[in-house]
Amino acid sequence: MTHEFAFEMAASSVRFGPGVTGEVGMDLVDHGVRRALVVTDATVARLAPMHTVLAALEAQGIVAVIYDRVRVEPTDVSFRDAIQFAGEHEVDGLVAVGGGSVIDTAKAVNLYTTYPPSDFLDYVNAPIGKAMPVPGPLKPLFAIPTTAGTGSETTGVSIFDLTALHAKTGIASRRLKPTLGLLDPENTRTMPPEVAASSGLDILSHAVESFTAIPYSSRLRPDRPALRPAYQGSNPISDVWSLQALRLVAAYLVRAVEDPSDDEARAQMILAASYAGVGFGNAGVHLPHGMSYPVSGNVKDYRAPGYASDHALVPHGVSVILNAPAVFRFTASASPARHLQAAEALGATVAGVVAADAGRVLADRITWFMERLRVPNGLSAVGYSAADIPALVEGTLPQHRVTKLSPRAAGPDDLAALFEDAMTAW
Repeated sequence: MTHEFAFEMAASSVRFGPGVTGEVGMDLVDHGVRRALVVTDATVARLAPMHTVLAALEAQGIVAVIYDRVRVEPTDVSFRDAIQFAGEHEVDGLVAVGGGSVIDTAKAVNLYTTYPPSDFLDYVNAPIGKAMPVPGPLKPLFAIPTTAGTGSETTGVSIFDLTALHAKTGIASRRLKPTLGLLDPENTRTMPPEVAASSGLDILSHAVESFTAIPYSSRLRPDRPALRPAYQGSNPISDVWSLQALRLVAAYLVRAVEDPSDDEARAQMILAASYAGVGFGNAGVHLPHGMSYPVSGNVKDYRAPGYASDHALVPHGVSVILNAPAVFRFTASASPARHLQAAEALGATVAGVVAADAGRVLADRITWFMERLRVPNGLSAVGYSAADIPALVEGTLPQHRVTKLSPRAAGPDDLAALFEDAMTAW
């Protein structure tokens, strides 16, 4: 095998504008859908976006089969429940109404009901699963995000907690991408401030990680074009989307969290989520996400404010950002110029900063957002201690799909030091 010489840009179509949710019924008709599985969670099921979707489907004579049991931070168990429900109802399309948990669940349902595997782990990323390719096209899936963070409406990735591993893993294929993402700023109006902060910080880390990931040309080239991974490494197109997402975060994240009535800020943040989604959906993320998966999967009794959850929960965006400052201090030596570009896009002053200080400057800027948005002060604030570090390292090591994209390799000892550094943020 020789080194890669090409990269591929793939992303879902998106439609942006206040009120576009009401068009989903016409979109379904145009794709020949007559019975749609509407996937949501118990909270969103009671809110205006869901009411708008159901009215749009009814207006077009489309039968809606509602699944409203999506788990916030889904697991293999909750995925199986949704897949079983869908298998009991004949549908020819799907609509996901909610945050990343809902959209990722809908992607898994679409895959597992269209091409049922012999074993649940067949499609799951290696080395945890077999990473079998998706055999063919899936049903039309329309994603309607109600948070501004994951960018799941643009990506071919579905993430869940594997209960046996106590860590997140996922499924990755370009075929999982939604047919269309409907970006309606009206749908984020009811986001609690804590949810807006967590999801917005997820955007921030998506964009920095994809911009600082290894270059696509440093990977080995696969034998066939179809075997190129969705997460390819940084490239000239993903760079554009990632940097613009950071600029939008710098300008609008604090405003969107502190004033939910700020329509401009909310609209720009839902765009930023998709911009970052296009960036990381093609370049990939690296250590902050890889380290976040065991943080989310080993939660003891921390219950995040602002989240309607009946289980202990560290929200995904929080679990990612708690690791980010430590990681970027560590990785900056491999690409200081890129780390400084990211810091500048986030609003840091970088004139005269020497390469040796690149990691500190970027980490300090991220920490500023964490403090301003009142996220927990490090892993210790969500219930972890030094005694947990071996389990956190163990949960990170299998996350090859993302950790191998780090610009600086991190072995077990490095990861242990990073988790120790992340125990307190400021």
